[in-house]
Amino acid sequence: MLWRGALAGILCWMGAMSAVWANELENVRVWPAPDETRVVMDMAEVPSFSYFTLTKPNRLVVDLKDTSLGMTLPHAVSGSKILTKIRKSSPPDKGSYRLVFELKDKSLPRIFTLAPGGEYGHRLVIDLPHGKAAMPQPVAKKPIPSETQAALPFGTDDIIVAIDPGHGGNDPGAIGPRRKYEKHVTLSIARRVADKINSVPGMKAVLTRNGDYFVDLNKRSEIARKQGAHLLVSIHADGFHKPQPNGASVWVLSRKRANNEIGRWIEKHEEQSNLLGGGALLDDNQDEYLSRAVLDLQFSNSQKEGYDVAVRVLKEMGKVTKLHKPNPEHASLAVLKSPDIPSLLVEAGFITNPQEEKLLLSTSHQQKIANAVFKGVLTYFEDFPPDGTLMAAKKNGIKHKVTSGQSLSTIAKKYGSSVSAIKAANSLKSNSLRIGQVLTVPNVNLDALQSTASRSTSTSSGKSTIKSSATTSAVHTVKRGEFLGKIAAKYDVSVASIRSANKLRSDELAIGQKLKIVGIKPKDKKHKVKRGEYLGKIASNYGVSIDSIRRVNKLRSDELAIGQTLIIPGS
Repeated sequence: MLWRGALAGILCWMGAMSAVWANELENVRVWPAPDETRVVMDMAEVPSFSYFTLTKPNRLVVDLKDTSLGMTLPHAVSGSKILTKIRKSSPPDKGSYRLVFELKDKSLPRIFTLAPGGEYGHRLVIDLPHGKAAMPQPVAKKPIPSETQAALPFGTDDIIVAIDPGHGGNDPGAIGPRRKYEKHVTLSIARRVADKINSVPGMKAVLTRNGDYFVDLNKRSEIARKQGAHLLVSIHADGFHKPQPNGASVWVLSRKRANNEIGRWIEKHEEQSNLLGGGALLDDNQDEYLSRAVLDLQFSNSQKEGYDVAVRVLKEMGKVTKLHKPNPEHASLAVLKSPDIPSLLVEAGFITNPQEEKLLLSTSHQQKIANAVFKGVLTYFEDFPPDGTLMAAKKNGIKHKVTSGQSLSTIAKKYGSSVSAIKAANSLKSNSLRIGQVLTVPNVNLDALQSTASRSTSTSSGKSTIKSSATTSAVHTVKRGEFLGKIAAKYDVSVASIRSANKLRSDELAIGQKLKIVGIKPKDKKHKVKRGEYLGKIASNYGVSIDSIRRVNKLRSDELAIGQTLIIPGS
């Protein structure tokens, strides 16, 4: 019975192997983000692991216990500021599998497991924060205007709207019948909303994510706060376990969740300080009921504003798509929890509904949804512009301090207003002004105000200067072999403009003849960003608008990195 003994041995060996390799690494997915890189390892069972870090070179080593490999390694990584490669190495024992993550810099990893959810099974997640060298440079705050900049109009800030594309990276969101992911739909719509907002003078959009990576729910509102957002709009697509539900909806924070958040903020004085722009709300020995009352007022105000915007957005969405809910709904949603930022969540439709999935994947329908969200936001801020913004200046007027040599007519011209309107707004009985007098200027022309702000700048000596106009002129001396077409091409003007400026009756030119060249457009320049610079400062230095720099460089946010090269149009 020799064969029976051999068979028993084989079965024992197979049983031993299955006991040793109780788990399997099925796949590795890498999601680079601006601040960190997330690695998700798909496992057959609950992972058992240990890890440690090494330096010179920097590496993270992860040992997976009782695990075999079900994929191909090494895995090269692109687009990450911290991770370059994932490879295997000699394990500490036969039942383990060792992975080595090659890093560009030191990083303090966060490693945790996730239970099965959605279309994914067991997962081991590694978050690798980017080192200081890889972190994006913080956006410099706008300096307070000095006395030497008194000619600059004040109260001309942008209204900042944070657009939050839901889900991203290893979090696909809801999944449609055609296996299309919510995370891609939300990013596409969010970018379209941001483009519409950025096209409006006096408004600026910032995205909480601008790629396929995951951003923690708590961090989304932090991004909005750091950017000074006046509103947060989170874009989502709904999902359900049955295909029938359809229609769009808009959600705002529930009062119950608001009360819970107030209690959490009271306990965390550091977060209170961030909320109020520095300085704890109360000292430790002061009454927490006062703290609760102040936060309750903030929450109530932001909830009211968020609801008002939501009503307008829902009204506009009802014109382009079917509504699932006729009025804004209240929910306990983490992304809406900021007490200082009015927030709303837009469900563009049900991606789990076959017909709506097809619509949500359509670029034309995405644009309709984006336009509706944009119009709702715009109409709200046109009616209720925040103090100190360009839109508030247009609606309510702007304060102007009279300087030497100024008259009512020059002030009116500067802001695109009228003498009669200024006199009426300030109850002036005559045209006489005194130096230092503060006037309210109504009916401000938004374009004129922006032009004034972008042209005026302060030099290093403190003197106010005005940049040159959009075009310049020059005198050209005709050289041997030159003709009108060649000269026109040199200055990028038309032959007709040279003829007209010099009243030429023919195209014959004499050597040494002087020609006036008009309408010369300034050439684009390149600017390398230095420490402490921001878009507003760079635009003022070159006498161009912020929007023109955004457009020519296709900037989706105003965050700049030191050493970044910008094209300055027509400077």
